[in-house]
Amino acid sequence: MAVLADTTVLLGKELRTEFRSRELLTTTVVFILVVVVLFSFTFDPSAGESRRFGPGLLWLSFLFAASLMLQPCFLREQNNDTLSALRLSVRDPFSIFLAKLSANTLFLLLTEVLMLPVFAILYNVHILGVFLQLVLVLFLGSLGVAIPGTAFSAISAQARMRELMLPLLLLPLLTPVLIASTEATRALLDANPVLRADWLGFLAGFDVVFLTALWLFGEYLLEE
Repeated sequence: MAVLADTTVLLGKELRTEFRSRELLTTTVVFILVVVVLFSFTFDPSAGESRRFGPGLLWLSFLFAASLMLQPCFLREQNNDTLSALRLSVRDPFSIFLAKLSANTLFLLLTEVLMLPVFAILYNVHILGVFLQLVLVLFLGSLGVAIPGTAFSAISAQARMRELMLPLLLLPLLTPVLIASTEATRALLDANPVLRADWLGFLAGFDVVFLTALWLFGEYLLEE
């Protein structure tokens, strides 16, 4: 209960900080919009090609936008020298990670949901009938990106080449998440949409494994 109470307070801080400045959300939305529009005009896909290639392009844009969003996660605390104060103010250091990854997941999910109508219009795909299933896939995929991304953000914030380290560490690890999310999205956008339980199970398992690892080693990451 102490972890949840501390997490709630810290999550409120993260949300207030972002919604006051809206720097990360604005940058991420613009980045995803540019990529989606650029690929749409470059390929001029038909309906069949959109269902085949669109999910991959969509999740690639989400992945690279997430790397931009996750970079300042702990860097802001490092620059303002508030990380030590946060560690002293909570009873369990895991609550710091839990608050930050919750905020990152919410921000990613918000930008993805905002981009879905744009994607549907530009790529001529129908999402209304499977919107809730798509949100579920987006949530599990975003959580899978946010958990290791938050952990690596804590590592890279204390490194010299922090701008390069996060993508180098993060992108190879997230390849399974990208594949599973793309396949689950493709199945939902197919002419005969279906919710693939196997890919959802893979995403859920990935999230549980890495969240457990973060719970076990989170305090060490903050110390290092």
